[in-house]
Amino acid sequence: MDRVKIFLKREESAEDLPVPTYMTPGASGMDLYANVESELEIAPSAIKSISTGIALEIPSGFEGQIRPRSGLAARNGVTVLNSPGTIDSDYRGVIRVILINLGELPFKVCRGDRIAQLIIVPIAYGELVIADELNDTLRGQGGFGHTGI
Repeated sequence: MDRVKIFLKREESAEDLPVPTYMTPGASGMDLYANVESELEIAPSAIKSISTGIALEIPSGFEGQIRPRSGLAARNGVTVLNSPGTIDSDYRGVIRVILINLGELPFKVCRGDRIAQLIIVPIAYGELVIADELNDTLRGQGGFGHTGI
């Protein structure tokens, strides 16, 4: 498996937290940890932006994607609001995770909780070409729900 070197810088407030880690040999994503000073509560239907306390240097041609953790979603209804969130290769700020509580009960985030996962993905740059016509397909302009339920 090829590895992409990504440089990581921690804020002083996050030096005691683990660095993002692949939890199993076959895992696609590295877990991200909450860098909160004290317990934080997300009420039902509420949105909170949670710091991870880390910044990354992702090489050109790659992006970081922030995705939900399936266990948080299945057990608590907590997910990443802008999923997948994108970390561009030229962004050097602290990574924050936008969580939303879609569950019925308040959800507590504690320091060091695993709140999301980071996936490093190669990207392709599109070159847009102005055209007067587009090739026909069987689908054509059929959009939302055009194939039925």
